[in-house]
Amino acid sequence: MKVGVIGLGLIGGSMAKAIKEKTDHQVFAWDMSDKIRSNAKLVGAVDGILEEGNPTDCDLTIIAIYPGATVAYIEKYAKDFKKGSVVVDCAGVKQLVCDAVEPIAKENGFLFCGAHPMAGLERSGFTYSTADLFNGASMVLTPYTGTDIAPMNDLSIFFKKLGFARMQVATPKEHDQMIAYTSQLAHVVSSAYIKSSLSPNFKGFSAGSFHDMTRVAKMNETMWTELFLANSELLADEIDELVTRLQRFSNVIRDKHDVKLKAMLKDGKEKRLAVDEIKEFE
Repeated sequence: MKVGVIGLGLIGGSMAKAIKEKTDHQVFAWDMSDKIRSNAKLVGAVDGILEEGNPTDCDLTIIAIYPGATVAYIEKYAKDFKKGSVVVDCAGVKQLVCDAVEPIAKENGFLFCGAHPMAGLERSGFTYSTADLFNGASMVLTPYTGTDIAPMNDLSIFFKKLGFARMQVATPKEHDQMIAYTSQLAHVVSSAYIKSSLSPNFKGFSAGSFHDMTRVAKMNETMWTELFLANSELLADEIDELVTRLQRFSNVIRDKHDVKLKAMLKDGKEKRLAVDEIKEFE
């Protein structure tokens, strides 16, 4: 199978390397950077480069670029995708992409499925990509209603060969709602937390919590700005709800209300222990 990978950042680069290392498929890729294209060929991450990024003859095309750029790419090459081929995007939001691409895919005879690999690092770029990035990770798939199950099964088998341990199926809206909480909110909180005037003086005063809370503040601000704004309503709702919960803590602490505070902390502990009981992969 000829697999096209569009965008050789952390995710796309890792996809290319994993496919080359763990399957017999051929990988042809494209990146806007000539240097990255050359590096990918030099390290053997790809078999070749797609001319101007054109996906002609690819049986599977994996698009690993920003959401807006993903839609623009599919619009540009809509007539060039191989008839009956599968096109997958790896953007961090799904509704914006899936809503825009559905009519394009139907009109031009290719199958599109939104996807989101739940794996990553606090650093970005091809330099940090690795064939093992997806080992044990979950892949979220957001196929359209009525999508034939056979190619979805093939897609699941393909991704499991790359190391993914679980396929999670959701609607684009369900995906975006959950990601607003599990991923995007955490990045907002980390960025806000590190802005304390006390943060430069952390040395000697942290047993690990400081680093845990601030790790993802080292995010790619260009990418995350686009992701946040593409999911603005759902993310803003999560931020507002968190602010409300934090304000409750602030009030009982200022009032030195030990009984209420102890109950709130116990409730949080119990909710976290309940999460520990959930098996990620069964």
